[in-house]
Amino acid sequence: MASQSSFDRNRRRLLQGGGAIAGLAALGGLPLRSFGILSSGGRVEAPYGVQAGDVLADRAILWSRADRPARMWVELASRPDFRDARLLRGPAALPAGDFTAKLDVTDLEPGQDVFYRVFFEDLIGEALPSEPVMGRLRTPLPLGLPPGQAKHRLRGREAGLRFLWSGDVAGQGWGINPAFGGMRIFETMRAAEPDFFIHCGDSIYADGPLQESVTLPDGSVWENLVTPEKAKVAETLDEYRGNYRYNLMDDNLRRFNAEVPMIAQWDDHEVVNNWFPGEVLTDPRYTEINVDLLAARSHRAFVEYMPVRFGERERLFQRFPYGPSAEVFRIDLRSFRGPNTANDQLASGPETAFLGSEQLEWLKRALRESTATWKIIASDMPLGLIVRDGAAFENGANGNPGAPLGRELELAELLSFVRRHRIENLVWFTADVHYTACLLYTSPSPRD
Repeated sequence: MASQSSFDRNRRRLLQGGGAIAGLAALGGLPLRSFGILSSGGRVEAPYGVQAGDVLADRAILWSRADRPARMWVELASRPDFRDARLLRGPAALPAGDFTAKLDVTDLEPGQDVFYRVFFEDLIGEALPSEPVMGRLRTPLPLGLPPGQAKHRLRGREAGLRFLWSGDVAGQGWGINPAFGGMRIFETMRAAEPDFFIHCGDSIYADGPLQESVTLPDGSVWENLVTPEKAKVAETLDEYRGNYRYNLMDDNLRRFNAEVPMIAQWDDHEVVNNWFPGEVLTDPRYTEINVDLLAARSHRAFVEYMPVRFGERERLFQRFPYGPSAEVFRIDLRSFRGPNTANDQLASGPETAFLGSEQLEWLKRALRESTATWKIIASDMPLGLIVRDGAAFENGANGNPGAPLGRELELAELLSFVRRHRIENLVWFTADVHYTACLLYTSPSPRD
């Protein structure tokens, strides 16, 4: 057991290690052993910053990653000076989870700015705690507020909701180019001060290895930062994890993550292009051709590295109210689909599944219950665009001008439900196809 004099010396060293840590210690939340067994060597690191996601009116997921076995600690405040902070003990970041840690913080105030700091305490006790990493988010207002009460100010601007959506990060051979300034788009997005970001999937390109240099049409050379995990297609769990670590090496993305909470989805490139459950690969780049196994590894990496909260039975599909004006419905068009086929089946069955029966019934019920003005479907694939997979179809639409066939049967059931129950202001947001378009779909009134 450490002597009183060594306890005092180590406590002073800890408090001198950072002003935020000093404030945390004053709150009395740190275990005393933290001050008694620290050595003079090193400090825990949290090199990939912080993320927030799946924010509700009273709770949010906070994420970070340590560089060794460590305890996550989170400080929450309503002020940027953290004078009203409360300290929360988080989970242990362990090798089994690639040293990632997430905490579902609760008892937040609706419609308020939340400032948070994350640091890690060495579980072995051989290093100083990490420097705190700061983030911020704003909780939405709950549904059902009278219009007068819904008026509030957001980060110095008049009441309203501002959000971004996109997807497809570090794909098609374009990675982090330090000479270009890295992923500068995320700094442009951060400057817009959005309330949240819908990440529509392809959060990594596990099937898209990077080359160190790419010659452009004008003769100039694009220089990619390349890590071992990005030099080949991902097959092992650590290679999938390495794709997420790669993206988080970018300064712009880390700054964005610290200020803009996310609603994250997954699509195909998190595993392999156009994958579906039960697929067997014929791609010669792969030694593991069982897509279900690859998808299980990829899904675990996604869960570890993205700030997502799973609902009942670890389902990704969830709803996120943003006051009386909007509600976001996150769906998953990858996990429950049948195989990519000609998409021309006459009747519904396992091969025509796209959302899957459970998710489809959930979405119909949730849309009918919603009182929000705008119902926003966060979709990893477009609603009606034709996306082919060789001779088969990757998306729901098949291009046949006649009656619905194949996966269109599910979509027709959903849209018929929407029309029958007069659900208005339904908007789909997606990425996937790498261009910008706004498409308007109309249908006759159910009385017509």
